Parts: sequence; C-alpha cells; structure tokens
Amino acid sequence: MIKRSLPSSASVANASEDGKLVAPAASRNTDALCALLQEWGPSQGQALEIASGTGQHVSAFAEVLPGLTWQPSEVEPERRVSIDAYTRNSPNVAQVVELDAVNSGWHRRIYGKDLIVLINLIHLISWQETRTIVSEVAQSLSPKGRFILYGPFKRSGQLTSDGDVRFHAALFQQDPEIGYKNDGDILNLFKNVGLHMLATVEMPANNLAFIAERPVV
Repeated sequence: MIKRSLPSSASVANASEDGKLVAPAASRNTDALCALLQEWGPSQGQALEIASGTGQHVSAFAEVLPGLTWQPSEVEPERRVSIDAYTRNSPNVAQVVELDAVNSGWHRRIYGKDLIVLINLIHLISWQETRTIVSEVAQSLSPKGRFILYGPFKRSGQLTSDGDVRFHAALFQQDPEIGYKNDGDILNLFKNVGLHMLATVEMPANNLAFIAERPVV
C-alpha cells in the first residue's frame, strides 16, 4: 500500500494497555457491525478480515460468531501487535498475518474463505487500489462465500451530510486519489468481478454496508 498522508480525523488509534490500541470509530460501530454480521454472515466456516486495524472488531466478531474461524490481517506492524493482544484468548482467531491487500496476487495464498470483511478502508485508498482489493476478494472467496464491505460512500454521486462533505474534502486535500467512492461504482465493480449483490444496508452515522456473494459456477 502506498503510504499516504491522511488528515488527523482518519484512522485514529490511541495507545492502551498491553500493546492494545483503541480506535474511537471502532468503539462506536462495533455493536452495529456485529449485528450486521450475525444477520448476513455464515454461522460456520473460515473468515478473513482485511485491514483489521486495532483488533477491536475481529475480537468482537469472533465472540458473536463462534462457529467461524477468523483470520485477521494488517499491513502496519504496530497494529498487528494490537490485534494479537486483543485476540490472544480468543480460541477461534488465528494469529494476525501481514497483508497489503491493495497488491494483486494475495488470493493465491489466502483462499477458500466463507466470509471476508472489510471495514472503513475504501475511502482511504485510490480507485485502482479498490479495484484490486475487490478483485482479489472475489478470487479468495469460496463458492457461496460472502463479502461484507462497510464504510462511508457517496449516494448516486452525492455526499449526503455536512460531516461527509467535510471529511471527503479533507481526504481529497491530502491526496486527490482518495476520498469517498460512489455506491453505483461499487455495485458495478462487484458485478465486473463476478460477485452477486445480495443487499445494500444503511448503517448508523450515514455509513453503508454492501453484502455480496460469490456464485456457484
């Protein structure tokens, strides 16, 4: 992944005890995401979280979906330490792996997943990097495997809240290649890589979740 200069409001995490990091955004949305995964995710199988960040999410997901074996992943070394600190006592979470998911080819070593989750990353990377991640996800899923993508997005090309306007502008000012992606473009991308859309779910704080499935060929 290209190391980007992000505004202070993006990807915030603060140090806690035992190597753990605490991201305020993760603290706020964990309950809503757990409910989403309980509704749309499989109850058993192999799950991958891309860009697991602090580890707060995957620790909670493993608790509410104990039939899934979770593989967290992260590119930042400090955050990998935090992820392992959160999940050390979780019997259904593997040790975190280093994964830079915007690079093509990783599906050849990480595959057969029944669920892949990606939270709050797409607005922090370019469209080309987004295309690469989604293409790799499509190839990493098992047949009938599901992809859940969550974050802030434009609706029909429009930013729909004052907070989104400000945040997108701050991202764009730091790097014109990043910022909010359009919901319609995401839907087209899923179709282009062979994923079947199941639902688009409105989430708290004006976020969206896309739920897609790899069809059985």
